[in-house]
Amino acid sequence: MKQTSIIFDLGGVLIDWNPSYLFEKVIPDEERRKYFLEQVCTPEWNEEQDGGRSIREANELLIAQFPEWKKEIETYYERWTEMLSGPIDGTVQLFKELKEKNQYKFYALTNWSAELFPIALEKFHFLHWFDGRVVSGEEKMRKPFPAFYKLLLDRYNLDAKNAVFIDDNKRNIQAAVEAGIPSIQFTSPEALREELVKRGLL
Repeated sequence: MKQTSIIFDLGGVLIDWNPSYLFEKVIPDEERRKYFLEQVCTPEWNEEQDGGRSIREANELLIAQFPEWKKEIETYYERWTEMLSGPIDGTVQLFKELKEKNQYKFYALTNWSAELFPIALEKFHFLHWFDGRVVSGEEKMRKPFPAFYKLLLDRYNLDAKNAVFIDDNKRNIQAAVEAGIPSIQFTSPEALREELVKRGLL
């Protein structure tokens, strides 16, 4: 089976994003910070913005629920760029090597707020290397829902079995496999390189 399309997740694969990078500065106390990121500005709350909810609405809903955390909630998106430590260089290098082979098409399938993705496009030049991108916030759907994977395949006329999908999230990998897309769970650039070589892609 010959893979002709390589589909990348972005955050956690090509871009190092973590709310802790910001909130270690904003909330120095570890217990309070842990509570805030696990019980207030939760991953599930953030995913709703990835799925198309506006940042303004998200903040209003959460501040009504946790008024004592108003300042920190507003800081989450006001200083969002401080959650980005930069590119994951080893993966960007792999992307470059794969592109230089001139054998594949490249696509991004990312859970990302439509309001914030333009900032990433300015910051990271390699986001312009893709032949196509599907951004959850723009489409108002996200991983791991099957319709999101189908949207990518249909929009770019991709054959699922001739693609490979790379994501750091096991849940998203499972959904891709169920959609018929061969997948690799990202753990490190080194492990990804080994897997790409093993599959004859690099």
